[in-house]
Amino acid sequence: MTKPPSDDTLTHSGLEAHHGGRILLIACGALAHEILTLKRLNGWDHMDLTCLPAKLHLYPDKITEAVAEAVENNRAAYDHIFVVYADCGTGGQLAAKCADLGVEMIAGPHCYSFFEGNDAFAARGDDDMRAFFLTDFLVRQFDAFVWKPMGLDRHPELRDMIFGNYTTLIYQAQTEDPALLSKARACADRLGLAFEYRFTGYGDLKTSLENQASKY
Repeated sequence: MTKPPSDDTLTHSGLEAHHGGRILLIACGALAHEILTLKRLNGWDHMDLTCLPAKLHLYPDKITEAVAEAVENNRAAYDHIFVVYADCGTGGQLAAKCADLGVEMIAGPHCYSFFEGNDAFAARGDDDMRAFFLTDFLVRQFDAFVWKPMGLDRHPELRDMIFGNYTTLIYQAQTEDPALLSKARACADRLGLAFEYRFTGYGDLKTSLENQASKY
């Protein structure tokens, strides 16, 4: 079974795989735990996983190039490649590149949408316009992916300026974990935001991978 990747390296499994119904998932490292769990629970042994560093979300202009490189490096070894990135701030560039490369990608503007379900997320519309979202991964990595990159560890006085237009922190939980729930509440307190808990499970990530798994 593929081991979860670190945030600093491009890790992958199954590079020695040959044609015979093999599927490669090229995913954001922030989704590694969830994808590996779904693979294990569903017995998707014909799927391999390549994860790009989760920190690319801090530099969305670099995502498209990194995904394209991963596709080209692995294309010959697999029957099918599925990109487990939503648009993720690329302004449509990732979708255009995937179309050029002839590979599919998960639908949605970002992981907050597909975890909740793209239709359900869209239906909420303006209700969530002033919400800041965290997933299981971002709760675990709050300091590394939110607090420090925004400079709040060095300049906590910036908090109200950065988050002044937000009213609520919404924790979209993939798992029912009391420790993560407690930490998410603490994150909301640190940001000075009201707290809302939504158990989403895996949402459209699960259904999208089910669809891919059934193809081969």
